[in-house]
Amino acid sequence: QRPPVSEIGKEPKPEKPVDIYFTQFESLLVAANSDKLADTIAAHLTGGSAPALADDATFAADKLSQFRNSPTYYGWFNGKMFFNLLAQIPEDNSEGNGVMPKFSASKIIAATGLGNLKSASFTMNEAREGSTGIFHITAPAETRAGLLKILALPARDASAPDFVPADVIKFSRIRLDGKQTWADLQKLISGINPQMLAMMNSAIDLANTSAQEKNPSFDLRNDFFGNLGDDLIVWSKPPVGDSIKALSNPPGIVLVATPNADKLINAVKIVGALGAPQGSVAPREFHGHKIHSLVMRDQTGPGGTRITQPPLLMSSAAGYVAFTADPGILEEFLRSTEGAGKSLRENVALAEAATHVGGMGTGLFTYQSQRETMRITFKLFKNAATADPTLNLLPANVREWADFTLLPEYEKVAKYFYISVVSAGSNSEGINLKVFTPRPPGLN
Repeated sequence: QRPPVSEIGKEPKPEKPVDIYFTQFESLLVAANSDKLADTIAAHLTGGSAPALADDATFAADKLSQFRNSPTYYGWFNGKMFFNLLAQIPEDNSEGNGVMPKFSASKIIAATGLGNLKSASFTMNEAREGSTGIFHITAPAETRAGLLKILALPARDASAPDFVPADVIKFSRIRLDGKQTWADLQKLISGINPQMLAMMNSAIDLANTSAQEKNPSFDLRNDFFGNLGDDLIVWSKPPVGDSIKALSNPPGIVLVATPNADKLINAVKIVGALGAPQGSVAPREFHGHKIHSLVMRDQTGPGGTRITQPPLLMSSAAGYVAFTADPGILEEFLRSTEGAGKSLRENVALAEAATHVGGMGTGLFTYQSQRETMRITFKLFKNAATADPTLNLLPANVREWADFTLLPEYEKVAKYFYISVVSAGSNSEGINLKVFTPRPPGLN
């Protein structure tokens, strides 16, 4: 039991104990925190007429479409009932403090479109070839709005382009229309609270006013949001070195498709300069491309120490603007757009695994080399256990059962890890997220 909490001048109220009710039917053991619920289950199991989940039309439809292959594990969520209950929460009619906008549960649910979510479910299948997990949202296309509309990605190519190097440890690509998504987000925010959208627009107008003192033609809405394309690509590579800092921050890069790379880069530089005015840095040339630098504001570390952040590097090639803090991965990208080096597209295991999640043309696809990411994790834990004093802040009994120095050498367990792929897409009935982890070849 929790310690009793009392108000000033009043006797503390003793906490009501929690009763657990057990019942057994054949090999089924049931534990419930309500005697009425336990009675209902017992009545149904013994032939009573108590209603069951199987009688629910939405569950019956999901059972037929999602659970037909006898999954090893599955779960189901009644979204319609849950969000209808949330929408009935009374609104707060108090005046408030006048600074922060008030929020209404019913307006949030309506604006996000969650009121039209019928159900959500997940399944997990274990088979000889590997493990497959599926997360499904039942939300018919004609009723999708707000967040559900944004998540319903169009069926477009999300495979790795030729310039993505073969030795990446993580890769993600999502075909999300940035300009349209920005418009949809504004509608969503306005639906939740128009005052919130007004505050956001005021901040954008303030940024425009400040920037236009030096660049009269600058407009954040047009130069940044208006130049977002329909493609976002992210990948990372193995860390350079075994230090905790290197292992915690492997080289990574973000590519944003854009119809006008120069305007997008300039918008980022202008807005960045407003937040951290560190002076201008002249771009440098590399293989015919300009590499721009945005100096970041120093951070304050433990004990008031100043931590200098690496500059944000930006360049453009192949219809994308690249953002990274690592010069090596940026230069490799600029070289690879010229056709140099092996590509991730040539990975045969990746192509085979993709067939288990519906391919790479659903609008979102990710790849991860679990073997390499776990190698980094092992090194990080073992190094941190011996070199990082922050682990000493944990209680002694926690450090005893979480002693990472006892981890085996990674090569002894590497055979248990391989790769994983994820795809997401939508159809007329709902939105799907599929995950597949092939059986590691070393275990065959």
